[in-house]
Amino acid sequence: MTCGPDETPLPVRVARPSLFLDRLPPPAQPLPRWRVDLAPPDITPWRAGNCGIPGVMHYEGRRPGPHIVCVSLIHGNEFSGAIVLDRLLRMRIRPRSGRLSFIFANPEAMDLFDPRDPVRARCVEEDMNRVWSPATLAGSRSAHEIDRARMLLPVILTADRLLDLHSMLWPGDPLILSGLSAPGRQMARHVSGVETAVADQGHRSGCRLIDHPRFSDDGPAAACLLEAGQHWHDSTVARAMQAVLSLIGPCCGVPVPDAPMVRRTMVVTNVVTARTGAFRFVAPFHGGQVLPARGTLVAHDGRDEIRTPYDRCMLVMPNLRPARGHTAVRFAHAARSPE
Repeated sequence: MTCGPDETPLPVRVARPSLFLDRLPPPAQPLPRWRVDLAPPDITPWRAGNCGIPGVMHYEGRRPGPHIVCVSLIHGNEFSGAIVLDRLLRMRIRPRSGRLSFIFANPEAMDLFDPRDPVRARCVEEDMNRVWSPATLAGSRSAHEIDRARMLLPVILTADRLLDLHSMLWPGDPLILSGLSAPGRQMARHVSGVETAVADQGHRSGCRLIDHPRFSDDGPAAACLLEAGQHWHDSTVARAMQAVLSLIGPCCGVPVPDAPMVRRTMVVTNVVTARTGAFRFVAPFHGGQVLPARGTLVAHDGRDEIRTPYDRCMLVMPNLRPARGHTAVRFAHAARSPE
């Protein structure tokens, strides 16, 4: 095992000379069969919206207060959040103070969902959670998800608290992600339903919704992304409901559920991107797993070795079948000081 002085992080990637054949794409590995316990919700009543923007249901309270925004369906096959918002809308939940917006971001992707091939409904053209940079939104490039993000932008730019509802393909502990801004990290500590909060800088491949300057600059607005559990499981819906109610309960006069709160706060130090199509983990790791010793071999990327840089390193959402250029895993350690 690689060693180094105490408290000195070790290199994450140990490069090995590669041959030409190593750089050729390997045959695609078949994905496992996924358990699908849920069906997409019928969001027909909400597709037209009620504020001039399709898929956005917006309500105003009688007293002043913050604008709270809950977003679902950034990815079409992650519809646990849409189930939650649909249920709350049918219950006629309304704010007593401030403003409340429920967003069904990409229903056209959800329309593609097929339980026989549940992964392919993630998007229509491209990942909607990589298109939120101002340069992309102000540019000339057109794609379904970019055009849809432009349509939703007026709501995003007025949000004071935003919760983006997601779920996970691979096994892992539920968590809530924030950027590195103080308001986002503080918000993450007060969302119910999960016990781990992770602060990170996003992805090299594009800007997430929670990393839009509205939330990542020095202003007071905050955004978090909830990874409520694995796709298509009832427990994931229940956890997403707990999180949403903990956010909207005070402004809507709804009891906040007695649910787990964040007990562990982590900070991402390294983002490992697959450089080859031959990225392979050495074991079926799960998200939230903590590897005790630094220098532990985690994966091979072609001939390169990927190792933990420090003791008690947490694996954040390892992608067990990463494509070249995609995030394979993130490494995180405990926050150094109280949040």
